[in-house]
Amino acid sequence: MVLRSCWKSRHKNGSGPAASCWIRPGLATLLWLCVTQFACGVGAVGETKNVVQKDAEFDITYNDRVTSENQTIYAFNHTISRNKTEGVRVTVDVLSWGLESPILFVVRQKQAVLSFQVPLILRGLYQRKYPYNHVGRTLCQPPTRALSETQYFFVDVSTLSSQGTNYQLRVSRVESFTLHTDKKFSFTASPSQPQYFKYVFPDGVDTVVVKVNSDMTFPCSVMSVQDIQCPVFDLDNNVAFTGMYQTMTKKGAITVQRKDFPSNSFYVVIVVKTEDEACGGPLRFYPLRPDELIDAGNRSKAINVVVSPAINSEVYVMGMLFCLGIFLSFYLLTLLVACVENKRMKKREVFEIPADMSPAETASLLGKNGDGTIPAAPYEYGSFADNGSTLSSEAITDSATSTDNNYGYMERSLESVGRSRHESLSSVEEDDYDTLDDIDSDKNIVRTKKFLCVSDLARKDKRILSKKYQIYFWNIATIAVFYALPVIQLVITYQTVVNVTGNQDICFYNFLCAHPLGALSAFNNILSNVGYVMLGLLFLLIVLKRDIIHNRALIRNDLNALECGIPKHFGLYYAMGTALMMEGLLSACYHVCPNYTNFQFDTSFMYMIAGLCMLKLYQKRHPDINASAYTAYACLAGVIFFSVLGVVFGKGNMVFWIVFSVIHILATLLLSTQLYYMGRWRFDSGVLRRIVYIIYTDCIRQCSGPMYIDRMVLLVMGNIVNWSLAAYGLIERPNDFASYLLAIAICNLLLYFAFYIIMKLRSGERIQCLALVCILFTAVVWGFALYFFFQGLSTWQKTPAESREHNRDCILLSFFDDHDIWHFLSSIAMFGSFLVLLTMDDDLDYVQRDKIFVF
Repeated sequence: MVLRSCWKSRHKNGSGPAASCWIRPGLATLLWLCVTQFACGVGAVGETKNVVQKDAEFDITYNDRVTSENQTIYAFNHTISRNKTEGVRVTVDVLSWGLESPILFVVRQKQAVLSFQVPLILRGLYQRKYPYNHVGRTLCQPPTRALSETQYFFVDVSTLSSQGTNYQLRVSRVESFTLHTDKKFSFTASPSQPQYFKYVFPDGVDTVVVKVNSDMTFPCSVMSVQDIQCPVFDLDNNVAFTGMYQTMTKKGAITVQRKDFPSNSFYVVIVVKTEDEACGGPLRFYPLRPDELIDAGNRSKAINVVVSPAINSEVYVMGMLFCLGIFLSFYLLTLLVACVENKRMKKREVFEIPADMSPAETASLLGKNGDGTIPAAPYEYGSFADNGSTLSSEAITDSATSTDNNYGYMERSLESVGRSRHESLSSVEEDDYDTLDDIDSDKNIVRTKKFLCVSDLARKDKRILSKKYQIYFWNIATIAVFYALPVIQLVITYQTVVNVTGNQDICFYNFLCAHPLGALSAFNNILSNVGYVMLGLLFLLIVLKRDIIHNRALIRNDLNALECGIPKHFGLYYAMGTALMMEGLLSACYHVCPNYTNFQFDTSFMYMIAGLCMLKLYQKRHPDINASAYTAYACLAGVIFFSVLGVVFGKGNMVFWIVFSVIHILATLLLSTQLYYMGRWRFDSGVLRRIVYIIYTDCIRQCSGPMYIDRMVLLVMGNIVNWSLAAYGLIERPNDFASYLLAIAICNLLLYFAFYIIMKLRSGERIQCLALVCILFTAVVWGFALYFFFQGLSTWQKTPAESREHNRDCILLSFFDDHDIWHFLSSIAMFGSFLVLLTMDDDLDYVQRDKIFVF
């Protein structure tokens, strides 16, 4: 009865040609019947009596009043063309309204129905309610196959309020509904008045970048790219239902590819959010009553949109060739240096050295530096000429040599050296030498001398140490495999989620310079990491060449290789090269979808590299007492463990920072003690008693300075730096804990490296030309690299919208941004740093080890 009454009422009250045209066959009639039945049913419940249909025109404001007793239908018609696209916008103002019975507006089109109530209630966090009595919506444009077609749509206005409500209705054409390439378009949007516009791909353009800008940080807004279909999701509560979207404050950019839109066109939708919390803004107070309405105030935002063509395939090819060309040039340069070095070595072979010549005679023939010149005499090193109670290094060495233990330096016959070289590696273990009680006794004597030489700490069999340090390489190779595989799987999942959901807030790209390739959203950030891999491989080849040359020298019993220079152990170098390659792979994985949860991928092998470099520096002069691979990697695992805890729990957590700072300081003290006493101390139940005894005897009973002054200077400086970093972390509690931890490692590495260089020069040693060039070149490259690193094109420490404020356009070949250049330069700088470690002691290759000081 209700539907029948309503049907009769519509025929009775309808008049005019428009009234006779709205009953049309097809889908439009079916949709109209559905909406009419719903509207009439509601009207029957509210006892609606009169339905008035009016012929309406565009760009005219209609002032009317609606009650539960009457319902008004506005009939519009307009002509659409296949070659011209124009939008239609409905704007409604409610002049007097009641919250209990809002006005319902239903817009019926040929293939779509749009309905909304006024006041429009939009919800925020914690179910906050924000009412809007001024609403503007753009109608979805139905497609047409004819060159020209007249289409009809109707606006139904109804309410259940018995008191009646005054409203204004205006329907207007949007002349500038289509966006044009490289032309800026400006407009204003608000939460209740979203805007969207159409863009059609021009011929020859397959990819475009939609850039949205605003001079206003707030209110927070959302930009979305949606396919041409109805309905268009243009409200805060449904804009994430389809397409690609991202929050924005001042900047936003989405790269759109033609292949993702079969119609060769798409809508650019701009929605202003009801609250700013998603963009890092303040959150409004919580309402006192659950259903209390909150006045949102003026949340209009002026916005500019520009759609620009993206780069073409030629730029991709140029970028890849440029990237490969830079790093292949290092291979050519290395080959050139190797050829020059081989020529120099052939000239040196003019001097034939008899096999039975001693190292002293060899040095007198070639010069201690191997180039025919006599090196500068080592410095006297404090009390080498001191008449104090401490014995000189020579005296201690002589006394040690005179014992049966033979722990001090001695010359060995070529027969014994050659015979030991051919023994099986598997039959010799490090413990076979170290567990003898008399050797332990000699350790305590020799390693606690006031002045040590390399010969004092290079007594273990070379085969044993070579085997020990090769474990570094095999362990890091194993770690790399087990670490990299789940990382690759995870980032592929991240990229899949981004592509499926369209949520561009998951990954923190530089959206103004993010070039997609296949399923990857920022191929340029991934490609720029190839330098780490290529230069890491090149470093491994350089180390392999040196390793082969050294092994050949050992096979022919070259005394310079056996008894002179810094002991050659290449296991740590192989581990460093592998770590550099893995840093490139994992950095590329991180940049597939950079965010705070996977930043650990980008930093884990940076910790490894810093730790391995410090271990290599220490190993140079302390080959017998350097840490084993198991101990070193266990400590690095602890560092990565704290890195994960800091990322997850460290943000603003005072308890975590207190615990970490205490552990940091204790670890610094323990390591300082280990280094100062060369491992000749015990951490057991009596350690406190011994500490008190030392303080009493050296500080209270008599004031005596430290025995190892240079070591003490290094350790005091190291403790000052580490205690300062711990205090900074405890006070400031930085959000980026992983970078803070990396800064600690880098500061300690730089401190130790500077100390090593200073002590090397102070001891009368010199730095050869190749090493000096590497040091200067590396320092300059590091300076430029850090400049580009601190440009900060994005940051996951802020919200995605705030991060996009730092986005900038590409600066190199229209393909690479500042962070890509950081990848280029930092990979070159790391490679140069490795070369410095590899070549900085080449001047000692013809200096006897009992003349090379330990520091």
